[in-house]
Amino acid sequence: MSTPHTARAVPFFNYPHVFTSQEAEFLAIIRDVGRRGAFIMQRDLVDFERNLRDFTGAAYALGVGNATDGLIIALRAAGLEAGDEVIVSSHTMIATAAAVHFAGGVPVPVECASDHLIDPAAAEAAVTPRTRVIMPTQLNGRTCNMDLIGAVAEKNQLMIVEDAAQALGSRFKNKCAGTFGVAGAISFYPAKVLGCFGDGGAVIANTDGAYQKAFLLRDHGRNEKGEIVAWGLNSRLDNLQAALLDFQLRAYGKTIARRRELAALYTARLRDLPEVVLPPAPDADPDHFDVYQNYEIEAEQRDQLKQHLRERGIGTLIQWGGQPLHQIRALGFSQDLHDTDALFTRLLMLPMNMSLSNDDVHYVSDTIQQFYCK
Repeated sequence: MSTPHTARAVPFFNYPHVFTSQEAEFLAIIRDVGRRGAFIMQRDLVDFERNLRDFTGAAYALGVGNATDGLIIALRAAGLEAGDEVIVSSHTMIATAAAVHFAGGVPVPVECASDHLIDPAAAEAAVTPRTRVIMPTQLNGRTCNMDLIGAVAEKNQLMIVEDAAQALGSRFKNKCAGTFGVAGAISFYPAKVLGCFGDGGAVIANTDGAYQKAFLLRDHGRNEKGEIVAWGLNSRLDNLQAALLDFQLRAYGKTIARRRELAALYTARLRDLPEVVLPPAPDADPDHFDVYQNYEIEAEQRDQLKQHLRERGIGTLIQWGGQPLHQIRALGFSQDLHDTDALFTRLLMLPMNMSLSNDDVHYVSDTIQQFYCK
């Protein structure tokens, strides 16, 4: 079968656009930071941390080298000890479980619910005497129902540490992702809603104790005076990246609004297709404010649809390479999570980024409708 000629190209993510969309402004920031020689832990980082703290409503925010480091630091700052079990959703990046492992804990993946987020009932069923933390992944730009997660944590005397890598600005009942537990982590990977030009992340700390521990952990155990008072890591957000992120944070509300417009357009175009299950539409639920880091659908004949879109120039992605955590037997996971297994035969992410035009969304939607209506 010959491949049809593509009418246009809609990549899953346009990485050059991250830079070219505001090239002049970014170059001015790079020149300013470079001419000041302000490369590590300078005022640009301090400013960004303050503004990030204020944006999220957290008690503290600390820039770190990446979100995986951020999760390790958050877990250790929360007091995780060797052998403690941490309940996580199986629908998450390997980094979530790796952070638990390298913080000394044991990750325990559980089922995700119909919203693709951790299933609170499954989380509670997984609690053992060794369980210390529940770590929900605030996935695809949506925050879990934290009332239910909080109830599980309170009943079982667990701490909450949030993997909010994909959820900066997402809210549940007007409270931002990352601010519900002892600590959490955010990613600034270039493809994130707020992305830098490399790896970057932040720790959100919501208690004085967690902040003090995280502060020491990210910079070789050095306190505010530069004295080494504990063992620490080297995981500092580069000052240049902080300056670039701080600039983008000023217009972050407009960025989120645009992504919600794109999500609403997908909803309008695809909601009547019985073969497809869409993410909740913007404002579909007054308790949730979603930022649409990703637009992850469920689709019948998922693999055939993916191929159909690819042949017509449309990039898609199956998150985590199509492998939830519990299926990674090489790392010792042995759980049988049948609901998540079934869900992962249907999941597909459509393009969702700031380089998309409305016409791009119409083209993607038209192509999906053609596939199911042929």
